[in-house]
Amino acid sequence: MSPTGTSARCVLMVTYPGIQLLDVAGPLGVLCVATDVAAARGLDPGYAPEVIGPEPGLVRADSGLGLAVDRAYENLPAAIDTLVVAGAEEAGQTGSGPRVLSCVGAAAVGARRVTSVCTGAFVLAAAGLLDGRRATTHWRRAEELARGFPRVAVDPDALYVRDGPVWTSAGGTAGMELALALVEEDLGHEVALEVSRRMLLFPRRSGGQSQFSTRSPGLLAERDRLRTLQAWIVEHPELPHRVEALADRAGMSPRNFSRVFAAQVGVPPARFVERVRVEAARQRLEESSDTLEEVAGAVGFASPETLRRAFLRQLGVAPSAYRERFTNRSALGPAASSVSALDAPEV
Repeated sequence: MSPTGTSARCVLMVTYPGIQLLDVAGPLGVLCVATDVAAARGLDPGYAPEVIGPEPGLVRADSGLGLAVDRAYENLPAAIDTLVVAGAEEAGQTGSGPRVLSCVGAAAVGARRVTSVCTGAFVLAAAGLLDGRRATTHWRRAEELARGFPRVAVDPDALYVRDGPVWTSAGGTAGMELALALVEEDLGHEVALEVSRRMLLFPRRSGGQSQFSTRSPGLLAERDRLRTLQAWIVEHPELPHRVEALADRAGMSPRNFSRVFAAQVGVPPARFVERVRVEAARQRLEESSDTLEEVAGAVGFASPETLRRAFLRQLGVAPSAYRERFTNRSALGPAASSVSALDAPEV
């Protein structure tokens, strides 16, 4: 059921000139598909999105396209369930004007939750809504956010972060993953899973746990051959992926490959491979009843112990605990309920 029991949830999207179109269209697309899925199943009225901007009419996005605005900043809806602040290249300037900040501050007071996409975090920070909270933004702007707002604990690696009623996400597509997490919280796992299938999104869930965030395997390299190599690693996490073999595949010496890869991707090759394998393991833990031994072998880890240590390094949680918290258990067999001694918490 929606919070009101009968009405669709009002989702207010805050926009301003120069907005990144995907930051608006991506999350709203997820919520609209979720509304269709929920309605088809007779479950819930879903979401009613509204776009707010300088004036009713059009606001010009960074792509040059015009985005239809339903309301001016000063004309807030009577009830707001979810506030979404989109990003822009210069969000810290164009999105931090007095009218925008006044709108965001007033809307946040009555909203059940407040979210941002990409550099929309700068607007939330300027409005004081991130003070004392964990947050994220696009990796290119994370240092700037941390430097400009020292009271915000910035996590540069997270795709999205939940801290109480405040959610922040990285780049535009991460905003879609955040929206999918909102759908799961509101409408349940099955609806979120159907939305992910329809939109070809991987289901990534916070499960109401603010201390966990979804992480990407790493950044995309600038060079085409390194991006191609990254895609190949993602497709074949089970292979050994030694540095010498990866360098040879990229047509580079091992030393130069390691240096260039780390510079462009942000992590060394071995760390990237581990992140890819953890992500592949997460998906198997969520979607299958495979044992930890089977999961580890399928994604390239030498043993369940190696898998467990990688999970603890990257996610701060053991594989079986992750499965307990983030999986639709009714869809899995009895193997999903077994807890290995390897997953006992460290002391």
